Amino acid sequence: MTGRPLAQRPAALALNRAAAHPLAKPLLFLLCLGPLAGWIWAGSQGGLGANPAETLLRGTGLWTLRFLCLVLAVTPLRVWAGLVALARWRRLLGLVAFFYALLHFLAYAWLDMGFDPAAVARDLGKRPFALVGFVAFVGLLPLAATSWNGAIRWLGAARWRALHRLVYGIAMLGLLHFVWMRASKNRASEAAVYALILGVLFVARWLHAHRTKSRPSGRQPTSPPK
Repeated sequence: MTGRPLAQRPAALALNRAAAHPLAKPLLFLLCLGPLAGWIWAGSQGGLGANPAETLLRGTGLWTLRFLCLVLAVTPLRVWAGLVALARWRRLLGLVAFFYALLHFLAYAWLDMGFDPAAVARDLGKRPFALVGFVAFVGLLPLAATSWNGAIRWLGAARWRALHRLVYGIAMLGLLHFVWMRASKNRASEAAVYALILGVLFVARWLHAHRTKSRPSGRQPTSPPK
C-alpha cells in the first residue's frame, strides 16, 4: 500500500478516467432507461404478468429506491474510494430517481385510481404507507426543479446544499413506504436488504460530515453533498 491519496492510486485513476470519458454519461443515461425499455418491451409482448398494473407499480417504486441508493452512494465512493469523477453523475442519477418516482406516482394515479383526484385523496387518507410514499414524491419535486446550475446561483450554494440534503429524509420516507408495503404482504425480508444499504450509506455520510467539521481549517467540500 502506497502513501498516495486514494484518487491517485492506479485503480482509482483508471476508474476516474472511465467515469470522466465524454461517452460515460450518455451511456449511463441509456443504462438508466433500461428498466423502462424492459417494461415497454414486455408490455408489447404481453409479458407483464397476470396483473400488469401491480408489475408496473412494484417495478417503478423499486427502481426509484434503487436510484436513490445510487445517488447517496456517490459521496461515500468519492470520499472513501477516491472516485472523484463520480460526482459528475450525481445530478443525472438524481433526476433519473425522480423520473422513476414520477412514473410510480402516475402508475398509481392512473392504473389504481383512474386519475380521480378525489379517489387519490381518499386512498391517501386510508392507507398510511401510500401517504408516506406521496410525501416522499412531493419532497423530490423541489430537488428535481433545482437540479440545474442556475438554481445554485439563484439560491446560493449554502442554501442549495441545505435543500438537497433533504434527499436523506426522502430516502428514509421511501424506505418506510417500501417496508410498510412489503410487510403488509409478508415480504419484509426483501425490504431489509434496502434498509441495510441505506443504513450503511447514512453512516458513511455521518462519518464524512464529522470528519469535515473536524478539519482545522473548517473548510467545506466544494462539491455540494447529497
